Amino acid sequence: MILFPAIDIKDNKCVRLVQGKFDNMNVYSDDPVEMAKRWEGMGAEYLHVVDLDGAKNEGFQNRISIEKIANAIKIPMQTGGGIRNEERIKNLIDIGVQRVIVGTMAIENQKLLKELTKIYKEKIAVSIDAYKGKVAVRGWQSVGDTDSVDICKFLEEIGIKTIVYTDISKDGMLSGPNFDIYEELSNKTNLDIIASGGVTTISDIEKLNKMNMYGAIIGKALYDNKLDFKEALKTIEKQ
Repeated sequence: MILFPAIDIKDNKCVRLVQGKFDNMNVYSDDPVEMAKRWEGMGAEYLHVVDLDGAKNEGFQNRISIEKIANAIKIPMQTGGGIRNEERIKNLIDIGVQRVIVGTMAIENQKLLKELTKIYKEKIAVSIDAYKGKVAVRGWQSVGDTDSVDICKFLEEIGIKTIVYTDISKDGMLSGPNFDIYEELSNKTNLDIIASGGVTTISDIEKLNKMNMYGAIIGKALYDNKLDFKEALKTIEKQ
């Protein structure tokens, strides 16, 4: 299992939101590039970078930080946030992003996603952000009626290999992940699943690893020093 340290960028600063709420935000660093180099230096093999401004309003003001991170590190990175057209996907790949994560497109423009999946294949992943089993879009600002498990089955059918599944109610709460949904997705799909939201303890990581998750994203637990990243990596190596 891959552990992905999360770098959420707003106004070119490294921040963390609680349950995706922009009015509940902590700023952890004015330099996302240095944060990326810090996680790489601790042994991270892949980074998870989110453009929060893009997710909310489709702007691209954090592009400079994303490009600087890509140029500063040797490990791969995956990036999401406001990516709703091919131009943005191509631009991110061109500046060095290995995997581009789309979210809203999977709900609002499935025809385009299907076409782009044929072109970019495994360079595209999909983020499924769910609240009480229903998918949220546009930076978690709107929750619709789409069932999260059903949409994951559809994504597999059109050729998506990797999803990032976040239970919004768990995000930033330091209360543990929604293990039940990951077990259900493992039983009902063959997707590579990256668990996100609530990953807090070594026990959480051990359990996700035993469930054969492809990856786990760790955010607030790292930034609030609730979890030691090097210890977490050693845990996986031992299992």
